[in-house]
Amino acid sequence: MKLIKHFSEFLTDTVNLNQNRIDTLEASVDAIKKFIREADWEPRVWKFVEQGSWAHNTIIRPVDSKEFDADLLVIVDPVEGWTAANYVSKLGDAFKASGLYKDKVEVWDYCVTIVYATDRRIDIAPCVRGRKVAERLEVCNRATNDFERTEPVKYTEWFNAKNGYSGSNSFRKVARLIKYLRDIRGDFACPSVLLTTLIGERIQWSDAGASEFKDVPTTLRTIMRRLDTWLQARPRRPQVPNPELISEDFAASLTDQAYADLRTAVSELRAKIDTAFETQGKFASILAWREIFGDKFAKGITVLSSSLTESADQDEVDEDPNVLLAGLIRSDAHHDSRIVDMVTRVGRWLWKPSLDRPSHMRQPIWPRADIVSDRVQIAATWRPNRNSPEGRRVEDFEQVPGRGGLWFDVLVNDGQRLPSGHSVRYRITNTGAIAMAIGKGRGGFETPQEGTRRWEPLEYRGVHLAEAFVIRDGDGRLVGQSRPFHVVIT
Repeated sequence: MKLIKHFSEFLTDTVNLNQNRIDTLEASVDAIKKFIREADWEPRVWKFVEQGSWAHNTIIRPVDSKEFDADLLVIVDPVEGWTAANYVSKLGDAFKASGLYKDKVEVWDYCVTIVYATDRRIDIAPCVRGRKVAERLEVCNRATNDFERTEPVKYTEWFNAKNGYSGSNSFRKVARLIKYLRDIRGDFACPSVLLTTLIGERIQWSDAGASEFKDVPTTLRTIMRRLDTWLQARPRRPQVPNPELISEDFAASLTDQAYADLRTAVSELRAKIDTAFETQGKFASILAWREIFGDKFAKGITVLSSSLTESADQDEVDEDPNVLLAGLIRSDAHHDSRIVDMVTRVGRWLWKPSLDRPSHMRQPIWPRADIVSDRVQIAATWRPNRNSPEGRRVEDFEQVPGRGGLWFDVLVNDGQRLPSGHSVRYRITNTGAIAMAIGKGRGGFETPQEGTRRWEPLEYRGVHLAEAFVIRDGDGRLVGQSRPFHVVIT
């Protein structure tokens, strides 16, 4: 489910920089502007320009009490005889000579930073206008003593145009959410300007008014799907040019390992977002989104067992699923067999999305096509034995006895047979203390025994997983993948 109201509250209460910090930031910037104009710093100031997340209105609340920063360009006329290093160094000297700022100053390669004792930093970067070419802007590299061309205003205009293609400012809000995910996960590092450019390139003028960008959760899903597809098609670190200055590569400072980490994280997030988006039932969906954003998502709601059903509509509950699962689940998938009783009593929504990815599950071995369809479904039929003519359809999470077995088959596009030129492989993964203790966790890929069908006997008490992977015969690429089908053996 999309849970639009909860996304709005999550942005306001957790992600967005709160108003009192914005007010404090603006007051500090006003004071800095006044100081620079009145200081004994030779360049004539043309104007000040906000830059980066502050200019794009994507600045977020710092995570774990860390600082937030804002970037300010001071655009000046050139000074005869000055080197690039002079502009930065002498601006730093002006602040160091001030009784107000001398203990707050840090001088870097491109900017002077004012560090406040509370929770903010303001980076002030000199930018020279028209030094050799009229109206051309150049930032100053103190380390190399070079002037470097820049287009901050045009980049901000580019970003604003991208946001304009989405509905209800949803692209700008999603940019904040993705930055928040980067900060809370900690398993990938990506500079904000690179991350902003990567997601900005995933929306085009032709998307204006499209349903894929009509609200925040839909836009988040669309952007992450497109970004994952783009990254998976590029196993090696690509160039990511500044859209307004193609000679500048925003990915140049990214190491190969950092790119690999980004690629892996985006792929994982895409899968989790797809699951949360498609999960039915308010409380089940809240749990799925919390798997992504943490417990601060929909933080005013506690999900209790009696509410974990499709028809639940209560907002207040008295039992948390984490408490219910305490002592039953384990990271190595040796789950206590009582989890079957709990899922039976409470409902399918107790099962967390993270439990669908036990550590012994093997990763797909086929290269991904540019587009991997999720319109792949598993159909399951119970029979007392493999060749029995009698049987019945079994649904996802339906309880079945530990006898007989299931015929699995694959369907695509809401019930159609698998088209010719394609093959299916099944990933069969067992969980639970019994199966794991005797080395029957499996988690690998199996071939069908009859056409597209595969027979699996029902043996071990637990919640087990079956998934279908569709491979295109012509090039061996993965073109479709089902969601996990859950087999609950009592």
